[in-house]
Amino acid sequence: MVRLDLHDKIMFILRAKSTMEGLRPEIEDRINTWLNGNYDSATKETIRNLLESNNIEELTDSFYKDLEFGTGGLRGIMGPGSNRVNVYTIGMATQGLANFLKKTYTDQTIRVAVAHDSRNRSDLFAETTANVFSANGFQVYFFESLRPTPELSFALRDLGCQSGVMVTASHNPKEYNGYKVYGENGGQIISPHDKMIIDEVRSIASIDEVKFDAIPENIHVIGKEMDEKYLSAVADLSISREVIRRQHGLKIVFSPIHGTGAPSVPNVLARFGFTNVTVVEEQLRPDGNFPTVIYPNPEEEEALSMALAKGKEVDADLIMATDPDADRVGIAVKNLEGDFVLLNGNQTGSLLIRYLLEAWKQHGKLDGNQYVVKTIVTTYLIDKIASRYHVDCYNTLTGFKHIAALMTQFEGKKTFIGGGEESYGYLIGDLVRDKDAVVAAGFIAEMTAYYKDKGKSLYQALVEMYLDYGCYLERLISFTKKGKRGAEEIQEMMASFRKNPPVSLAGEEIITIKDYDRGISRNLTTGEEETMDLPKSNVLQFFTQEGSIISARPSGTEPKIKFYVSVHRELESSDDYDNTVLSLNHKIDSIIDDLDI
Repeated sequence: MVRLDLHDKIMFILRAKSTMEGLRPEIEDRINTWLNGNYDSATKETIRNLLESNNIEELTDSFYKDLEFGTGGLRGIMGPGSNRVNVYTIGMATQGLANFLKKTYTDQTIRVAVAHDSRNRSDLFAETTANVFSANGFQVYFFESLRPTPELSFALRDLGCQSGVMVTASHNPKEYNGYKVYGENGGQIISPHDKMIIDEVRSIASIDEVKFDAIPENIHVIGKEMDEKYLSAVADLSISREVIRRQHGLKIVFSPIHGTGAPSVPNVLARFGFTNVTVVEEQLRPDGNFPTVIYPNPEEEEALSMALAKGKEVDADLIMATDPDADRVGIAVKNLEGDFVLLNGNQTGSLLIRYLLEAWKQHGKLDGNQYVVKTIVTTYLIDKIASRYHVDCYNTLTGFKHIAALMTQFEGKKTFIGGGEESYGYLIGDLVRDKDAVVAAGFIAEMTAYYKDKGKSLYQALVEMYLDYGCYLERLISFTKKGKRGAEEIQEMMASFRKNPPVSLAGEEIITIKDYDRGISRNLTTGEEETMDLPKSNVLQFFTQEGSIISARPSGTEPKIKFYVSVHRELESSDDYDNTVLSLNHKIDSIIDDLDI
């Protein structure tokens, strides 16, 4: 730490006092707690530097509240402060979770699993988490190095754990990190446990209440043996093995975008039987700075730019990329002109469900007791496909934890085929209870081989699907609103839509409004209201007479408000596909204009 002489100390105090005067009293209190409390010297020095430089905005955002432990855990920007991800906020969250677990499982040894991804400091935060758990007397199963999120979910059930933590911020920018909490079913925690854990975290008044000193004998390192169990079980799910044998040379390009998919996805593709996989070497090494991309999100074309270049070089049939914790996967295929195009999450999810249902039917496995699951903001084309195969399709709130909860509810009663959400998260089979880009990559490759065996590309299969079911087009519009004022603006936007909902959009009359926060679906034509059988969530949906659906929801993981627009119309012929998509895009543009967002 830098030593200050008497004059420097006096000047620092005067400058700090001046800065403090520009801050709200509660922010001053939090800053003083950190400067005078049991925090390390480097953290205190950083805070003093912010005070000395009069950085009001950074100090406010870092201390204006405690980092919110939401219904899935923590996520935020890394740095010192009560509203940042650091060893102290991680420690307090873990102690709160530990207190909850001790009150919930009173008559048994508590077992937990901990893993982390490739983000900066993820290893430190995971070690902190394991140490606190061990200090509370838990048996901790700690992965020896980075692992994909779905493997943690798998390990929880395999080891009989009561809870688990995955340190990751998924596809957020490099400045972020996070902390996902899992229950004994292998899925992220849901109500009422989420609220109970939040209460326990909030009840911790001081960092001194956190047990940071590890008990080493309580920590059990796990690694290759769990990898083998997980990867072997994933490979056993493959359906069209004969097709893969004929199409094993399918040209696949894969990028892990510096994340945890590097060892697992190529391994699974090989186990499925694919022999011609090219990995993007420049993005193979795990690196939390994500040096080759702006944003490690496989939803973005920029993040796949290197994979696309490699795909063109080798004339690939399929390009895939996973996010840092390998729970999301984005893909690109050649269109009818031979140019690579990215498929969105709704398109890939619909293709996967259609392929799975067809494959299950061909193998005589559909007996009326199967089901698929999606979220309310995911394309309703999936509902239509499932209906044609006489398979139940369930809709849940946004977030895979709700899909996991339904899977747990139906375990032993109905057979889960697959499911997903529009944000590039899919699951096939019931090995885990979360999005799984590892198993999804295997089945996307299998699906591509299936259609190639029939003389079709995956893009041709997409157009064929639209001919059969109608052409569906979805678009996500999101607005980032950072900091305290941003959070307020998001709430104001939602309040405005509730108070003054649109009457029509793009010339289409709104006939139904679903308010998931109130749990009410209102028919505007009849005035009738129905109670919806889903947990409360800050989501609004507007349904038009022509079948367009517009959803508005604040993100639970990022400082964003998101608008999902879905439109559709019949597709007369494959030659008319481009014009139909153009027409639907114009309709979405009109809807957005009318929303005035």
